[in-house]
Amino acid sequence: MKIKIKKINEDAKMPRYAHEGDAGMDIYSSENTEIKKGEVKLVGTGLTMEIPQGYEAQVRPKSGLAAKHGITLLNTPGTIDSGYRGELKVIMVNHSQKPYVVEKGSKIAQIVFAAVEKANVEEVKELNESVRGEGGFGSTGLK
Repeated sequence: MKIKIKKINEDAKMPRYAHEGDAGMDIYSSENTEIKKGEVKLVGTGLTMEIPQGYEAQVRPKSGLAAKHGITLLNTPGTIDSGYRGELKVIMVNHSQKPYVVEKGSKIAQIVFAAVEKANVEEVKELNESVRGEGGFGSTGLK
């Protein structure tokens, strides 16, 4: 699959896979900013992209940022639709007790490309029974 990417900021870094076999490509901040404890911040990448129709890009957190710094993403995985041509921005949140400094060029998230299947919705009066039924929200217990 070919993804066309345009830099709209000269400091932008192109996404890249860190290792052979990785599902996600690292994406990088194109700005210096600070995320205070408990704060939500939209961080730019300086990139726009053209995703082929029938695909989406999913923006996901970096496990190292979460484990080491309490930094994760809201609305995760975030979906970038094939028709979107605006800047790729990442909704970051700081769950730690201290500010986190995002440096220009640092990894802030990862992006995974996935096929999207269109659903045909049919309104019905009844649904088929299932073993699970309406059980949800922890109905099977925690142990």
